[in-house]
Amino acid sequence: MSATRRDVLKIGGLGALGVAGAVSLPWAADVDARSASSLDPSRIQPFRTKFVRPPVARPYKSNRDRDGQWVDHYELAMRRTRTQVLAGLPTTAYGYNGHVPGPTIKVRRGRRSVIRFRNHLPANNPLSGEAFTTSVHLHGSGSLPQFDGYASDVTPPGFYKNYEYPNFQPARTLWYHDHGVHHTAPNAYSGLYAQYHMHDKAEMALLPQGEFDVPLTVVDAMFDEAGQLAYDDNTHSGLWGDVITVNGRAWPVMKVKRRVYRFRFLNASISRSYRFALSTGDPVTVVATDGGLMPKARQVGQWRHGSAERYEVLVDFRRYRPGQRVVLQNLSNKNNRDYDHTDKVMAFDVTDAPFSKKDPTWSRMPNTLVNSHVMGLTERDASRVRHLRVQRTLDSWSINGKTWEDVIASDFQLLVADPKLGATEVWEITNHSGGWFHPVHIHLIDFKVLSRNGRPPFDYERGPKDVVYVGENETVRVAMRFGPHRGRYMVHCHNLPHEDHDMMTQFAVGWKPGQADPNDPILASPCKLDNLPR
Repeated sequence: MSATRRDVLKIGGLGALGVAGAVSLPWAADVDARSASSLDPSRIQPFRTKFVRPPVARPYKSNRDRDGQWVDHYELAMRRTRTQVLAGLPTTAYGYNGHVPGPTIKVRRGRRSVIRFRNHLPANNPLSGEAFTTSVHLHGSGSLPQFDGYASDVTPPGFYKNYEYPNFQPARTLWYHDHGVHHTAPNAYSGLYAQYHMHDKAEMALLPQGEFDVPLTVVDAMFDEAGQLAYDDNTHSGLWGDVITVNGRAWPVMKVKRRVYRFRFLNASISRSYRFALSTGDPVTVVATDGGLMPKARQVGQWRHGSAERYEVLVDFRRYRPGQRVVLQNLSNKNNRDYDHTDKVMAFDVTDAPFSKKDPTWSRMPNTLVNSHVMGLTERDASRVRHLRVQRTLDSWSINGKTWEDVIASDFQLLVADPKLGATEVWEITNHSGGWFHPVHIHLIDFKVLSRNGRPPFDYERGPKDVVYVGENETVRVAMRFGPHRGRYMVHCHNLPHEDHDMMTQFAVGWKPGQADPNDPILASPCKLDNLPR
């Protein structure tokens, strides 16, 4: 059939919500939906925009802390902006410092950072109609609970909060995004997301830097007739847009030189997963996962990439002739909603522009990388095995039958797990929820994927992880060591409509319900009224 998606489910203007009473199943596979947007189809055409990199944030001051360690101080304001997602059509969004994605923050391991996040947003998010309260999560950081973006630790418009980040972990691609309780999805979708890069000596010696170290933040979206963001989460099942953006531009074209590039892939889509591959059929080399460098590089022809996962990939453009176009394709996965152009992501146009060959990474494709403690863990190291079920419970998504509403009702005492500080455990995560996949994120720690349905993990996920794709009828076993902090942390699905409704719970490291908590995630470092100079 040739009906468009808007013929089946009308999308109104800015902030359109799903039709009440619509089915709560994934979009039916037998519907030949060609678009999700209400835009003129001529506006939705790939490869009409130039590739851009987000700006790099600069600290407004640096000083030594009491212990002698350097601390870099940043300030970012969350505010309304106008951006150019589609060629020739401005779109209203809400970003950090008015950028979508927000500024990339680059830090060195061992050098702390403090970021003042100021909420200059309107009282309500036009997409959801809900209060525009925020909670910033630096995803991938071993932060104290009060600086981890705990969902119920919110900052209202007109307030600010200082977040302290230790930056003690090995080099990795992190990202910061909104985590406000029960409206993370519309807040992040509105533009509150950005990359954060931690560097160290080993990574800097092995992999391309600077111009050839490229962030790629991939997000899908849908639009109304005027080119403004529209929002439909299919009664909390998920949002799948028909426009694929990279760094805030629809299907951009990037000019590349004939050398090795390092791409930091972040899937910041609130629901969509991808299966990336090059149009030439050539393999890419995966060198890092969520938690940093892998022990050994892995060549793959394609990889499955769920929401919030990060993969660092080397692409060797030496093999292509000047003038050749290489398309980054999306082969998709089960239970996505695919449209006319969602099989394409961006294009690379190969040039013969000069570059310095004094940099040894121009032709280096390393094999042996860096070992990490987490990748040495085995099942024998575990003091306990825990079982988590991600499932649909009545009208909510849940973990072991519990939701974040249950956590709130318990006065934030309810726990799904209570490991001791320094304990190693295996968590077995099972998805029998039917027609959905769930990217599961465990805060604070990195983990090692041990097995998937009793088989070894995929080659591309053989590195330290903090999000694991748990597909339909899959059981995944992961091993982790808990620390270095005590306190309460979240575990949730990173399909953000699932998280909001209400597939999120918490665990505690070295803490029992009823005990005093010096790192209380809500009370230890509350937000403050923003009467600072603009």
